[in-house]
Amino acid sequence: MNADRPARRGRLPLSLRGRAVPWERQRPTWREARPSVIAQALKRAQARPSGNWYVVGASRDLRSDRPLGRTVAGQEVVLWRGADGRPVAGPGSCPHLGAPLRDSPVHRGTLVCHWHGLALDGGPCAGWTPLPVHDDGVLVWVRLDAAGGEEPLSAPVVPRRPEPSRALTAVYVGTGTCEPEDVVANRLDPWHGAWFHPYSFVDLTVVGSPDGSGDGARDAFTVDVSFKVAGRLVVPVRAEFTAPEPRTVVMHITGGEGAGSVVESHATPLAPDELGRPRTAVIEAVMAASDRPGFAVARRSAPLLRPLVRAAAGRLWRDDLAYAERRWRLRSTGRFPG
Repeated sequence: MNADRPARRGRLPLSLRGRAVPWERQRPTWREARPSVIAQALKRAQARPSGNWYVVGASRDLRSDRPLGRTVAGQEVVLWRGADGRPVAGPGSCPHLGAPLRDSPVHRGTLVCHWHGLALDGGPCAGWTPLPVHDDGVLVWVRLDAAGGEEPLSAPVVPRRPEPSRALTAVYVGTGTCEPEDVVANRLDPWHGAWFHPYSFVDLTVVGSPDGSGDGARDAFTVDVSFKVAGRLVVPVRAEFTAPEPRTVVMHITGGEGAGSVVESHATPLAPDELGRPRTAVIEAVMAASDRPGFAVARRSAPLLRPLVRAAAGRLWRDDLAYAERRWRLRSTGRFPG
C-alpha cells in the first residue's frame, strides 16, 4: 500500500481523505495506460482455456418451478432445477415443433412444453440432448462446445473466492452492443477508474502491471485506490485485476478493508440485435467479505443490501458499457487507435 495510507485500522471501515485533489487536477494517466499493455493483456487472456463454459446467470435465479431461458452465442438455452435440486440445461427450442421452452412450466422437476406437453426430465428425449451445466453456488454456467470450439473442460475456470459462509454476494446483469473482448478490455484498463468514475473512485494509482509472462497468477494489474463514500470519507484498498479465462476479469481486494473480497466480471456473448450488431451480457458477481464483527450483521441483512450492491454496480457499468460499446464501434469501422 502507499506510505500515506493508514497502517492501522480504525473502529470504522472508513478513512478521512487527506490531500483531496479536484477531478480536473488529478494526475493524468494516459501515458501509463499504454494501448499496447492493454492489448497484450487482452491477447493473453484470450489465449487461456475456457473449456467452452459460459456464465448464464445467478445461481439464485435458477429455480425449480420455472425455467431460465437465455441465448448464448446465438444458441437458445433453457435451464431449470430437477427434482433433486441439481441444475439441468439443454437447447431452448422444443424438438417437436420448435416451441420456446423458456415459456414452459416446470412440474416436479420436469419441464413440460406448453405447446403439446412434451415432458423433459433432463435426460435425452425425442432429439433433445442435455447440455453440461455447472452451479458454483454463485453463478450458473453452461458448456457449448460448438460455440466455443475449444477442448472441453469438465468444469469451468472458477476464480478463487471468499468462503461462502462469510461473504455477502450479489449479482448484476447488464447488456451492451459490443463483443466480449470489449468488456474484458475495459476491465484490463484500471487507469480509467478515477477519471471515468469520479463518483466511486479517487486517488487511484496503478502500482503494478503485468509482466507479460502469460501466467495467470502473475499476469496482474495491481491498484491502490479509495472507494468514495461521501465527501472526504473513503475506503482505501489495494486491488489486483487478473483474467483467468477469455471472458472473465477478476478483481481481488488484497489489502485494506474487505481484504479477500472478490468482484468477478463475466462477458457472455448473446445473439446479434435486429441490425446484426453483436450483443454481450455482463454478469458481475460481487462477493464481499470482512473480518470485522459487524459484518455478520450485514450478511444477515443480505436481502436488503443486494439491491443496493446491484444498483452501485449498475451505475458503474452504465459508464463501462458505454466504453465497451464505443470501443466496438471504433474497431468495427477501422478507427480504433489501440
